[in-house]
Amino acid sequence: ISELEKIDSSSIDMAFCDPPYYLQLSKKLYRPDQSAVSGVDDNWDKFSSYEEYDNFSKKWLLHIKRVLKSDATVWIIGTYHNIYRLGYLLQNMNFWILNDLIWRKTNPMPNFKGTRFTNAHENLIWASKSKKSKYTFNYQTMKYLNNNKQMRSDWLINVCGGRERLKDKNNDKVHNAQKPEELLERIVLSSTKVSDIVLDPFFGTGTTGVVCKKLGRKFIGIERNPYYLNEAKTRILKVKKVQTKNIEKTSYDVQEKRIAFSYLLEKGIIKPGNKLYDAKKIVKATVLQNGSLKFKKNTGSIHKIGAIVQNKHACNGWNFWYIQHKNRLISINEHRTYLREEIKEKE
Repeated sequence: ISELEKIDSSSIDMAFCDPPYYLQLSKKLYRPDQSAVSGVDDNWDKFSSYEEYDNFSKKWLLHIKRVLKSDATVWIIGTYHNIYRLGYLLQNMNFWILNDLIWRKTNPMPNFKGTRFTNAHENLIWASKSKKSKYTFNYQTMKYLNNNKQMRSDWLINVCGGRERLKDKNNDKVHNAQKPEELLERIVLSSTKVSDIVLDPFFGTGTTGVVCKKLGRKFIGIERNPYYLNEAKTRILKVKKVQTKNIEKTSYDVQEKRIAFSYLLEKGIIKPGNKLYDAKKIVKATVLQNGSLKFKKNTGSIHKIGAIVQNKHACNGWNFWYIQHKNRLISINEHRTYLREEIKEKE
């Protein structure tokens, strides 16, 4: 709270808040094989009562309201333990709720006791500072990332794992509630512009900072745990900005000539029987005569097969697939760009 007080009023373009959930875990959880479950039992998630939790939430939310610009938005993530309390407070403070979204986990932790449904999702609230706010929503970017279909409010994304998950020297999680970068990428791309300032008052191990640095946004992170903060700094220093011009779309971009993948076959740039690969050349699919791809027993568009091989809800195949030319991989999107330029010259 004391660090939030130092931030100038009306200076922030977007805030992402991942506050304590107040899970109220009373005892250790075990799997059927009696191995312990690594749940969120940290001191930062412990409160004496709902009253204490609500008072804490009111304090930081009032500061979020103060520091946001008039057209800014806030994202809050939580579970059934706390999200409804936070939504109630948001509305009482005259924030304007734009969407409630579901992060549906592809690999959630099971309910080992079998006494309830598996908790397979978390809730997100997206709200503007007021009902009159002219907030940023990059509709075309979201549509582009969703195979040119309107982005829905249920997002199928893996929990944080693999190389992205920070581990200590004992191979234990550095932070029990580390969020996946893909989730933050979607949030940042949907509701900010390049060079906007993003605030994360519960910074943890710095996922928001990592994503903002990649996508050319500025960020402010607040974290009271020095261990987490050190891990966040180390992680962020390794990050390099990525080129987003092929991701971030405007209304003007959408007016570009639509090119079907099959047109690349008509022009002889790609031929039936050619192999397409992912960027790391781990996945391989075969191009069919009609412009579809075949991967194992699956047949479909470049987008559908791209989603299947990644176990995702959707995929932009133009950005996912590559074709080998001599000794290097070339994105099929480069061929599409070439054809667009050729058509423009003729027009």
